[in-house]
Amino acid sequence: MKDRDFGFATRTVHAGSRPDPTTGARALPIYQTTSYVFEDTESAAAYFNLQEYGNTYSRIMNPTVAAFEERVANLEGGVGAVAFASGLAAQSAVLFTLLRPGDHVVTSSALYGGTVTQFKHVLGKLSVKLDFVDPDDMDAWRAAISPDTKLLFAETIGNPGGNILDIEAIAKLAHDHDCPFMVDNTFATPYLCRPLDWGADIVVHSATKFLGGHGTSLGGVVVDRGDFDWSNGRFPVVADPSPAYHGLQFHETFGVYGFLMKLRTETLRDLGAAMSPFNAFLLAQGIETLPLRMRQHVANAQVVAEFLSAQPGVVKVAHPGLATSIYRPLVEKYLPEGTGAVFCFDLPGGRQAGSSFIEALTLFSHLANVGDAKSLVIHPASTTHRQLSDEELARAGIATGTIRLSIGIEDSNDLIWDLQQGLDACESNS
Repeated sequence: MKDRDFGFATRTVHAGSRPDPTTGARALPIYQTTSYVFEDTESAAAYFNLQEYGNTYSRIMNPTVAAFEERVANLEGGVGAVAFASGLAAQSAVLFTLLRPGDHVVTSSALYGGTVTQFKHVLGKLSVKLDFVDPDDMDAWRAAISPDTKLLFAETIGNPGGNILDIEAIAKLAHDHDCPFMVDNTFATPYLCRPLDWGADIVVHSATKFLGGHGTSLGGVVVDRGDFDWSNGRFPVVADPSPAYHGLQFHETFGVYGFLMKLRTETLRDLGAAMSPFNAFLLAQGIETLPLRMRQHVANAQVVAEFLSAQPGVVKVAHPGLATSIYRPLVEKYLPEGTGAVFCFDLPGGRQAGSSFIEALTLFSHLANVGDAKSLVIHPASTTHRQLSDEELARAGIATGTIRLSIGIEDSNDLIWDLQQGLDACESNS
C-alpha cells in the first residue's frame, strides 16, 4: 500500500491529512494558535536560523495550513507549496521574491482585472518593467522578451475570455531564455489541468474559488515544481547570500525547496499575508469534493454554453469547449476532461442590456466571485475589469455587453430556465 500510486480523487481526500497522533481525530484539526512552545533554547535558535524545520509562529507556518499546502502540492505535482491570505497575496509574494528594480515581466493580456491592476501599478512602483502580449500569439511572446526578462506569466484559461494557453510552448520559450514560467491555474484546478506537467515552473491559485468551492473563505497558494535553476546567475535574490539570514544561500542550502523556503521565511514572514488556520481547514474540506464538483461544473457549463450559442439574442459565446472554438486542439491536449465553469457571452445592447439581463435572474447570484457551488453572474466592464482602459478591455476580450458566468452544480435545466428569463428581459427592453 505504501508504494501505491494513488488516484487523484483519493489524494483530494487523504493528501496532507493524517489521524491526529495525540487524540486520534480523523478530521483535520484546526490549530488555532499564534505560536508554539519550543523544546529548549537551542532548538528555538535552530528553528530561527533555519538549521532545523519546525513551527515558530503562525504567520510563517501552522499545522492546519501545512496540511492544506501539502494537499495542493500533491495534486498539482509540485515539491511543495506556500499558502497566503488570498490569491493576489500569493501572486504578489512570488513577484517580491523573484524581482528587483529594473527587471522585466512578460504577461498575457487575457487576465483577471485585479491581476492586470496589480501588475501595472505594484510592479510600476517597484520599477519593474512590464509587457502585455496576446496569449495566443507566440511571436508576440518571443518579441517581448528582453535580456532583463525574469518571469513569464499567464492563466491556464483566460479570465473571462476563455483563451486556452499553450503551456508547453510558452514554458519552452521561457526556459530558452533562462526564465521561470508562472501559471495561474485557478479556473482549471489540478483536476482539469496540471501546468507543472507541461513545463510550468510555478503555479498559483486563488483558493477562494474552485479549490474551496463554497464561497466561504479567502486564500491563495503557490506551488513550485522544484527543478528551476535559480543559480543560473540571473536570480541573485534567490541564489545569493541573504542578509536577512546571515548570508544563507537559499538555493544552495535547500536545493529543490530553495525558492519555497525563500518565499516562506522571508516574503511571507515580512509581508505578513498569512492564511488563517480556520480558512485552511475550510479550503482543505472543499478540496475533498473537488473531482465531484468539477465534473458537474464542466457538464453544466457545456450545456449552458450550447444553449446560449443557439439563442438569437446572443452575439457570441466564448466557451472553449464548444465545437466551433478555435481552441479545440489546445483543449484536447491540455484539458481533455473539460474547460471549467467560467465563460462569457456578449449581448448586443451593451451596458443597458447587461443590466436588464442580470436583474431578471433568480438563481444566478450577482457578485464578484467565481468557482462557487452556486451559479454566479457579473458584468466585467462595470466591476472586475472596471479599472481597465477601453484598449485593455479589448485586449482581454471584454465588450460593454459582455456577461461572465460561473456555472454551479445545480440542475442544468433550472439554470437554462433562469437564463431564458434574462434573455426575455433584454428582448422586452430593447
